[in-house]
Amino acid sequence: MTKTALITGITGQDGAYLAQLLLGKGYKVSGILPRRSTDTLWRLRELGIERDVTLIDGDVTDLSGLLRALQASQAREVYNLAAQSFVGTSWQQPLLTAQNTGVGCANVLESIRLTDPTIRFYQASTSELFGLIQAERQDEKTPFYPRSPYGVAKLYAHWMTINYRESYNMHASTGILFNHESPLRGVEFVTRKVTDAVARIKLGHQKELRLGNIDAKRDWGFAGDYVDAMWRMLQQDKSDDYVVATGITTTVREMCRIAFSHVGLNYEDHVVIDPQFYRPAEVDVLLGNPAKAERLLGWKASTTLEQLITMMVDADMRRVSKG
Repeated sequence: MTKTALITGITGQDGAYLAQLLLGKGYKVSGILPRRSTDTLWRLRELGIERDVTLIDGDVTDLSGLLRALQASQAREVYNLAAQSFVGTSWQQPLLTAQNTGVGCANVLESIRLTDPTIRFYQASTSELFGLIQAERQDEKTPFYPRSPYGVAKLYAHWMTINYRESYNMHASTGILFNHESPLRGVEFVTRKVTDAVARIKLGHQKELRLGNIDAKRDWGFAGDYVDAMWRMLQQDKSDDYVVATGITTTVREMCRIAFSHVGLNYEDHVVIDPQFYRPAEVDVLLGNPAKAERLLGWKASTTLEQLITMMVDADMRRVSKG
């Protein structure tokens, strides 16, 4: 029988890469498509899979639409990747973030419980759960201390997934994914903001890049690697929670150096520190310990930060060159 999967957030970075992965494994892939005014399908087009997935109108904030999507897709695996996922915006839109990122997950879980509790479920948790870190390296047992409305909403979704797993014996797993980037990342995120600016500066379209705290440290990996970990979680006999990370932390400053030097520029000549980009509550360091995922899932990050950033710069050079 053909395997079937439903992805919420299929038009996002992770959703597009996950859809590509599942299609390559012979899945029939459906995705929930909220109706928005902007072009949301560009990532699927860029990967060449727009015509290979079935898009179903719906939204994670609408339980009735989720029930219809489960019926239409006949999905045996559901991946909840939908969220208001930009940390900075969550301070400006905390209630929207709570509904979309937090309650949206509960809606998906409840739709599965009402339709068929044997459907396997994946929840996209985040390293932002750790926030004000309580351990030098964060693993599945590290206490959470979120520092943004986004992190708090994700914490609710994380614990709801565990609650449904324990209350209804559902196969519901969470992936506590540390920062993962790609050429498909939105330009509002710092890595893509940097690589897009590098391309524009190199090609003469702008002169400077304004950033906030460039000494913040993050554990950055490639989104294409991380979606494989998501899939592996739902192939296990038992559901569980997993940290997915590279195990290496790097400053925003060093990431800028890599990006600018790839095109022969010095980041110090172009990066301007702008206080408006500082967050009300900063997360200074994130460093994941992926030992459990390596041991139980057989997963390990295979793309270095240098490979990732140069891949992103090259993609943005092509985009900017084409206008």
